[in-house]
Amino acid sequence: MPTALLLENLHPHARTILESAGFDVVTRTGALDEDELAEALSGVQVLGIRSKTQVSADVLAAARDLEVVGAFCIGTNQVDLHAAAGRGIAVFNAPFSNTRSVVEIAIADIISLTRRQTVLDKEMHAGVWNKSATGAHEVRGRTLGIIGYGNIGTQLSVLAENLGMSVVFYDTAEKLALGNARRMRTLDELLETADVVTLHVDGRAGNAGMFGAKQIARMKPGAVFLNLSRGFVVDYAALRDAVLAGHVAGAAVDVFPEEPKRKGDPFVSELQGLPNVILTPHTGGSTEEAQEAIGQFVAHKVRDYLATGSTNLSVNLPNLALDQRPDAHRVAYLHRNVPGVLATINATLAEHGVNIEGQLLATRGELGYVVTDVASPVPAAVAAALTERPESLRLRLLD
Repeated sequence: MPTALLLENLHPHARTILESAGFDVVTRTGALDEDELAEALSGVQVLGIRSKTQVSADVLAAARDLEVVGAFCIGTNQVDLHAAAGRGIAVFNAPFSNTRSVVEIAIADIISLTRRQTVLDKEMHAGVWNKSATGAHEVRGRTLGIIGYGNIGTQLSVLAENLGMSVVFYDTAEKLALGNARRMRTLDELLETADVVTLHVDGRAGNAGMFGAKQIARMKPGAVFLNLSRGFVVDYAALRDAVLAGHVAGAAVDVFPEEPKRKGDPFVSELQGLPNVILTPHTGGSTEEAQEAIGQFVAHKVRDYLATGSTNLSVNLPNLALDQRPDAHRVAYLHRNVPGVLATINATLAEHGVNIEGQLLATRGELGYVVTDVASPVPAAVAAALTERPESLRLRLLD
């Protein structure tokens, strides 16, 4: 019975799906540090995590039984994807399942900051009645600037327009504008135009520190700022200075460069205590609906990969969408993408009298993935011959 280790309080659906598929499931609350994780992965085939657990190359090297990592979140920068691929370990995530949750909290933050709800709330709790329209605005008629026009950015664009906002966006990739949204030629052009600036960029290393004092200074005086993407992309010390100086009228931040690993751990940020600043503990996508959808989506991907070899939507392996063939035996062969591999597989099977019924090949950069369905059980000699090839990364026999 394969073993799955699920960390960081994943939705119960993940456990139910894997147990129904015949897995022995072990759950642990919170994240594990590198040494703890390496030790915990002994004898484990499936690892399920969220954003706090760091799956480094050293962890992967120690996890000799690991076959697949499920990242039950949008990002995968917490996993060394290259090292995982090099060891034949598939990685899956949930790029779409919590998009709506992030978009909704962005809308809530935009309205709250523009109406200065945090300031009024704090004063009311302190016993101060300060009924005033000073500094409070409708979002209707204001301009939203979206940096990163991907799954979240585009959906936010549509909803913001429905609220009566004008939308401009900037993305380094060519993106189709939805509705009446307008693409800005440069980031500076967006910053000079937008009343609200919101970041929705991915976790690639090149985005580190992309939004600092220079970019904040280019924002319109009195604009508000949101970061619901990655903590390491923003200079929060510079943001603090801009808020205190009144250049930025308010901010909402959900992600931080260093975040506590476990619920209840202490949290410290230079943004604490600032006026009209909303801080949330990386919960942009954490709604019950989103976590349920993520639990189902990633658990199904993990289950299907181990049962059928399907790598559809894997973030680090060549993608093949495969169904179960109950009348066939399957050879799933991940290898370095060099010439002659397909011919070698077919020649090896033919040499041992194994007839091929179907075959698919996909490549992704330096990786290749061949899945071959055959009519009879695969002899051990075939598996040994392919595994010992210099280009071999992982061979799996699926019956």
